[in-house]
Amino acid sequence: MPRVVIAAPASGQGKTTVATGLMAALTARGARVSPHKVGPDYIDPGYHALACGRPGRNLDPFLVGEERVAPLFAHGALGADIAVVEGVMGLYDGAAGLGGFASTAHVARLLAAPVVLVVDARSQGRSVAALVHGFATYEAGARVAGVVLNRVGTDRHEAILRESLEPLGIPVLGVLGRHDAIAKPSRHLGLVPAAERHAEAVATVAALGTLVGAAVDLDALWRVAREAGPSKVEAWDPVRETALGNDGPSGGGASRHDDGLPPLRRPRIAVAGGAAFTFGYAETTELLSAAGADVVPFDPLRDEGLPEHTAGLVIGGGFPEVYAADLSANEKLRTAVASFAQRGGAVAAECAGLLYLARSLDGSPMCAVVDADARMTGRLTLGYREAVAAADSVLAAAGTVVRGHEFHRTEVTPGAGRRAAWEASPTRPGSAGPVVGPVREGFVAGRVHASYLHTHWAGSPGTATRFVAACREATPCA
Repeated sequence: MPRVVIAAPASGQGKTTVATGLMAALTARGARVSPHKVGPDYIDPGYHALACGRPGRNLDPFLVGEERVAPLFAHGALGADIAVVEGVMGLYDGAAGLGGFASTAHVARLLAAPVVLVVDARSQGRSVAALVHGFATYEAGARVAGVVLNRVGTDRHEAILRESLEPLGIPVLGVLGRHDAIAKPSRHLGLVPAAERHAEAVATVAALGTLVGAAVDLDALWRVAREAGPSKVEAWDPVRETALGNDGPSGGGASRHDDGLPPLRRPRIAVAGGAAFTFGYAETTELLSAAGADVVPFDPLRDEGLPEHTAGLVIGGGFPEVYAADLSANEKLRTAVASFAQRGGAVAAECAGLLYLARSLDGSPMCAVVDADARMTGRLTLGYREAVAAADSVLAAAGTVVRGHEFHRTEVTPGAGRRAAWEASPTRPGSAGPVVGPVREGFVAGRVHASYLHTHWAGSPGTATRFVAACREATPCA
């Protein structure tokens, strides 16, 4: 599989522009492109999916374990001609205190993939060679095989940059000018998810494809992608993983995968989507299906009731704070969700899902499933977490260790007597960095699990099996 990792010295250098543009440009040429993103980011993969016509998938050693990164990559890339992986932050930036673990360089090594470095060349001349040389030689195993220069001012500026880089033997694959910036819709947590402004996102992706397709030598980039090292790895398989996951830390009983079951014996799990709930990993629904569930979408902004025969709800992340008034106005669905939870329906909610289940969000009534009120703050909570399940729940047995991340500017004020979901530590115990916590976080009540913690279920596939088993025990809605 030809594959290439698009990286940068730091955030804000043009990495997303180049990666998304390459995906769109290669797709426009007729290639089947497999899009991937290093790290836990949910938003960039939405633009990648628009560019490639297939799900954008995350590759995160911290969340899923480094042994699963290459198999998950192979699973996502099945049937593709080339894979483009967008990095995260700077090339060597990873989980804090863990020495580059989960960095773009780490993932490039796990994939044996060459790296193309996107460099913002504003206010630089010959010094660009020192920067590229430093990144190319800093750490063994991450091979910088090409450079794309961004925000180049003039033809003379380009000539100076090319001349300075020539002795390094690292080819310049493309040059973008300062005037070539394309505005991408953004808000307080980064880009606006593609699903929220679909028409605008489609136009942005098309423009990026045109821009990057003209600025980058796509044939040369393909040659670099073919230089990827050999990788004999078995593709990740959700059916196999859910079977194996039954003996893992999350438990869950015997495997429930059985394609011979009649539809009504497969518990129906409704997964929230639409503009307010856009954060989720493609592998979550694949694991639920493999564990024996019938997975259906619903939109809390538009649907006035839950899908027929729903036995479980998965409400992931997104921007409910932007849509609080509209979510609140859909009183019929809020009442249906509250009634479903009170009857013992299984509910897994994270971050935005937690806010939706609260009594209120910025003063607007929500579902009142969770005894808490939520509000926007001016403080960003962001980072990896290692957490221990504080109680038995539909997702994990008490004592189960998971890895996740937080990404929000909200806070919840819980009522008295709550049962917490997790005891979470911002820094991995035993690392060189300080350990803060653990902090008791989230809510467990009956078959409801609600938390700020985003987890990648591929990292503990027993989670899906356990949740499907809980759904089988629940009484479906009419």
